[in-house]
Amino acid sequence: MEKWGKQAFIFPVGYEAFHKKQLYNFQLNRPYSFGYARREDLWDVGKRIHSFSDWTAEMLKLATTAEKEGRLMNAAFYYRAAEFYLKWKDALKSGLYETFISLFDQAFEGDDYQRHLIPYENALLSALRINPKGDRKGTLVIHGGFDSLIEEFYSMMWYFASRGYEVIGFEGPGQGASLRKHGLPITIAWEKPVRAILDHFGLEDVTLIGLSMGGWFCLRAASFEERVKRVIANGHAIDYMKSMPGFLRKIHLWSMTRWPGMMNRMAEWKFSNREGVQGWMVDQLKFITQKTKALEALDLYLQLNTENIRADQVKQDVLILSGSHDHFIPRKMHGMQLKALVNARSVTGKMFYPDEQAENHCQIGNFELGLRTMADWLNGFQRKE
Repeated sequence: MEKWGKQAFIFPVGYEAFHKKQLYNFQLNRPYSFGYARREDLWDVGKRIHSFSDWTAEMLKLATTAEKEGRLMNAAFYYRAAEFYLKWKDALKSGLYETFISLFDQAFEGDDYQRHLIPYENALLSALRINPKGDRKGTLVIHGGFDSLIEEFYSMMWYFASRGYEVIGFEGPGQGASLRKHGLPITIAWEKPVRAILDHFGLEDVTLIGLSMGGWFCLRAASFEERVKRVIANGHAIDYMKSMPGFLRKIHLWSMTRWPGMMNRMAEWKFSNREGVQGWMVDQLKFITQKTKALEALDLYLQLNTENIRADQVKQDVLILSGSHDHFIPRKMHGMQLKALVNARSVTGKMFYPDEQAENHCQIGNFELGLRTMADWLNGFQRKE
């Protein structure tokens, strides 16, 4: 148990069978593994979810009950879950997000964190900052990837703050408030928002941590930014198009080049099924890219490739974390990424397996083991100094 301020964070061990479909089960395990949800709530609600509509309705019931009972942390993250599978143009989505943010700040009122708005390209990036507890060890800068909000990593930020690190979590373009309130679509040029964060806080020596697709972004940023001295990339693919079988990838790329109009119509038809994970994924891509056509949104995956990540130009110490049964990222990506870091000062890879209960995406199931692995790696640099 990790306790600071008003809340105690418990990182449970075990990937629970809250739902028989991974589409729902992973998203139920996500707040539970991060320490924000009650097991009994999720076991109960999982039995009643059969569609995205059920998901929103049932998570709202959980949220309102928790709020009435004064369990504000639970309530906040249940409201976040309720908006997760809504289409980005759904009228309810924005209001549920605002409720999540409001309850989050109420739940952790009095804790030692500050909200910041960072100037960036005529707009603003949102960030949270937590001061270190005890002797200062350094500064960590944390961000997510495809669908995360920085508030979701609050327990992670406190974990490291309690161990002597100043921790800054930020939302780059295409993420959280930087997208929803300040209109910034996602960019692969992640060195730009990282540079803005480092400039704003006057940082010269940081560890950059990227989770999920954020792992790709942080390695890209490190190749440009010398103030980043260490990099932790957790749960990403070095090339997202190479996640699919080679022959399918070639057919897909050839078809998009030869018949873009037809491919866009096919994509819109294929992904119009609201209940499928692919349909949700493309809608989320439209949201974060602010594109109206499926094919234009899917172009982000084409950009997230081996060439653009610039792995051969990364010169920092690097830790790569992966799960052996990650349902988003093929296991082969781990080895491909390690081999590509040919000029890094040091490269450490860790694959998590079922016997550790951490084999899923970003160690959901045993998130504390992932945090402990990062902390141990960072402590190695403290000893060297």
